[in-house]
Amino acid sequence: MSLELVLATAAISMALVFYTVGVFSERKAGSLSLRHAVLFWMGLACDTTGTLMMTSIANQGAVMQGASIHGVSGTFAIVLMLAHATWATVTYIRRDEAMQASFHTFSTFVWLIWLVPYIIGMLVGIPAIHLQAVCAVGTAIVAVAAIAAALFVPSRLRAAHRK
Repeated sequence: MSLELVLATAAISMALVFYTVGVFSERKAGSLSLRHAVLFWMGLACDTTGTLMMTSIANQGAVMQGASIHGVSGTFAIVLMLAHATWATVTYIRRDEAMQASFHTFSTFVWLIWLVPYIIGMLVGIPAIHLQAVCAVGTAIVAVAAIAAALFVPSRLRAAHRK
């Protein structure tokens, strides 16, 4: 494994850490803080850095199978992360309670969307797993749907139980 691939993988994995900590600490706190916004920007920076490095590796000829769907979904995820970090910053600066009340739902949604290309890249890129693109996409979607259900169904059940 090349040093560039190790660094790209580390950068994208750090994006996962920053983004996950940011999303779930904001979700737990119930309000957005400067710390959360900074974590979102750090996640975006790490993901963009790792993605650019992976693109460079792919352009050198070591293209992994399924790169096109991974590239499209990854680009979409980065655009969503940029919108999310920007909205976090604006929401924090304005101290708008209505925006803050709905922010954690959007935050979780963006995190879930971001997980899809992360999981696709992992499934297609790890030699021991090395799934074909279609299988990797399907597996990623099923995994993210299961995580979403685990996150949202219990809160819906609690809300229904309170009524």
